[in-house]
Amino acid sequence: MTEIIIDGESLTFEQVLAVAYGKPGEPRVVLAECAKKKVERAANAVDTLLERGEIAYGITTGFGAFKDKIISREQVEELQRNIVLSHAVGVGDAFDTATVRAIMLIRANTLARGFSGIRPETLELILELINRGVHPVIPEKGSLGASGDLAPLAHFACVLIGEGTAEYNGQIVSGAEALKAAGLEPVVLKAKEGLALTNGTTVMTAVGLLETARSINLANLADIAGCMSLEALNGTLSAFDERIHALRPHPRQIDTAANLRRILTGSKFVRGFDPTNVQDAYTLRCMPQVHGACRDSVAYSEWLLKIELNSVTDNPLIFVSDSDDGRQETGDERLETKSEIHVISGGNFHGEPLALAFDYLAIALTDLGNISERRIMRLTDEASNAQTLPAFLTKDGGLNSGFMIVQYTAAALCTENKILAHPASADTIPSSANVEDHVSMGATAALKLRGIVNNLANILSLELFCAAQGIDLRRQALGEDTIMGKGTAPIYAAIRDRVPFIEQDVYMKPHMDSVLKIVENFARGYDPG
Repeated sequence: MTEIIIDGESLTFEQVLAVAYGKPGEPRVVLAECAKKKVERAANAVDTLLERGEIAYGITTGFGAFKDKIISREQVEELQRNIVLSHAVGVGDAFDTATVRAIMLIRANTLARGFSGIRPETLELILELINRGVHPVIPEKGSLGASGDLAPLAHFACVLIGEGTAEYNGQIVSGAEALKAAGLEPVVLKAKEGLALTNGTTVMTAVGLLETARSINLANLADIAGCMSLEALNGTLSAFDERIHALRPHPRQIDTAANLRRILTGSKFVRGFDPTNVQDAYTLRCMPQVHGACRDSVAYSEWLLKIELNSVTDNPLIFVSDSDDGRQETGDERLETKSEIHVISGGNFHGEPLALAFDYLAIALTDLGNISERRIMRLTDEASNAQTLPAFLTKDGGLNSGFMIVQYTAAALCTENKILAHPASADTIPSSANVEDHVSMGATAALKLRGIVNNLANILSLELFCAAQGIDLRRQALGEDTIMGKGTAPIYAAIRDRVPFIEQDVYMKPHMDSVLKIVENFARGYDPG
């Protein structure tokens, strides 16, 4: 993927991930010619409104509770600059580079639809920030999720006008210095542009998309981790029989059962029919039901984000239509008649759809971590695994604690996730003198989701760490040539390339970090299949 052409209508998950995790200019982002014409059309419409002296929210009025304050034409540029500067009030840690690049791309794509009133040259500058690696420093916190992500987007917009701070070539410098070093000039914002840059769901969309992409792959990895635990615990495949799942035909339950069967194909670590042990504990037996239900939430978030990526989410929106039949026109000619321009205030900036989806996903991923931690408990508790494995996965227990405290860490992360899983969307707090009296907390939902995904990656890495130890202990009894499943063997091999079998107590943290690196690399990819 060497070039991405944005038109406001066809941006994909894969393209966002390529830009977010790619190097500046690799791939290069360019504006489609058809989109440029639409953008210019709307910008000309804004100029026409100013010439007519018409009243339009955010163009010739103040913002929020100041919506009734009329702004003179001579103060329009100052108004747009002021909204950017006054709204840049974010706090907390700065977003990482990948998130900032995703934010800029998604914002540019929204503006490329041609309903926001921004000029082509301002939009092109956003694309050049992406292509040349100028990354605005954007604090994580400060958005209520309506009117969109105002505070964080204002920090992004500050750099376009030579204010704020940015990262360039690994250094944090002023926005003006970053632009100069990259060979760029700041813009002077015209009517509507400050509002167009700061109003919308871009930040929550960017964070949510990156975490949803990671969740897709962590859900797949959870299947592999669960299967490796099942092998270490001498589990059975019988609960994954397709006939069972056909009688409760939830699609992703069926898919998960099929995936588990594929992963365990050829394994000699699983047991056949045993009249003294006909079924496993729920954490093994119910993986299709639990993992499948979690996948439902991932699929919902992915579906919703694909819509949001190519949506227009600022306010007000500018419609330029043919005075005869109302059809949308393209082109760059100056508009003359009053009936051709419609500035409509609405609520597309409201993040409620995203907030609900992210909260749903957060709850599901919390449970995916819960079931993984319970499998870790079973791997480490000799009584729970019927002495299939020694206590805490060590032969000389007492002198050695083995993997005892690994389970503690997983339990601590699960507890934190349960706290983070409280839905942000259940809250609202009025703002702007009660004009903006219901908000989504969508950005908070996205940030909480990110914390849960990070914890889940750690929990799954701990399960894999323990399961690999369990596999080696079972191999000592079954024989070194005992074959693992088709899907578990490669992950086991990757772990053993980096982490040895733990004979006696050692400094565990470096080994845990090595497995986590495998998990994080797995999670970064995007595999909708």
